[in-house]
Amino acid sequence: MAGNDPIRLTAWARGRVQGVGFRWWVRSRALELGLVGSATNLSDGRVEVVAEGPRDSCERLLELLRGPGAPGRVAGVSERWTDPRGGLDGFVER
Repeated sequence: MAGNDPIRLTAWARGRVQGVGFRWWVRSRALELGLVGSATNLSDGRVEVVAEGPRDSCERLLELLRGPGAPGRVAGVSERWTDPRGGLDGFVER
């Protein structure tokens, strides 16, 4: 699949990722990359990130989620790649 083909990334970050500005940081990085989607706190302490856009931009966001620059302490990130669904506008924190 080419780097510019649209894709949907769903990622779940675990660790100390709630109450540390993590969702705001994800939103900022996603907007810089031209992605749409959301970052949502889950009841189990994880943050779910849904991003749609070019595959190379989604892959870069995933690298940033796993990198040392993320706020808090990310213990790990699980991911799922699917076809884009559309209907997303901007990038929101939930």
